[in-house]
Amino acid sequence: MATAPDPSFAGRTYPPGPVHVVSAAKIIEFARATGASAPIHTDAEAARAAGHADVVATPTFLVSLAQQTEAQYIEDPAAGIDFTRVVHGEESFELERPVVAGDRLVPTLTVERVRSAGGHTMVSTRVDMADPAGEPVAVVRSMLVVRGE
Repeated sequence: MATAPDPSFAGRTYPPGPVHVVSAAKIIEFARATGASAPIHTDAEAARAAGHADVVATPTFLVSLAQQTEAQYIEDPAAGIDFTRVVHGEESFELERPVVAGDRLVPTLTVERVRSAGGHTMVSTRVDMADPAGEPVAVVRSMLVVRGE
């Protein structure tokens, strides 16, 4: 394995990943684990009363789907990522609409930037989440720090 991530991966977009079916149980589990107290995240009746089809995922719920998708890059031997040296740097979320139980999301990963700084490598990724018809639902951006030797 390479000792540092390959900078030529910047700009690479991987093929769309498999469809993720968002489950109510996972939304509720994530909401409880993160202390999200709004009833729309844990109570289907409250979500329906607020105009949603089912429980609503918190924006940060999407990190679990994004990280599964980022595995395409991290596990690619040519990318030069030593996962034992990866530290999560930051995360941001842009929603086109709320994500609710029953949604089917198709993720597409792009490695936006790979740069060295202070002996480490910063990797910025973007996972575009769309519905099966291709309509945008959300964008999850991550920055991974790959610690140097």
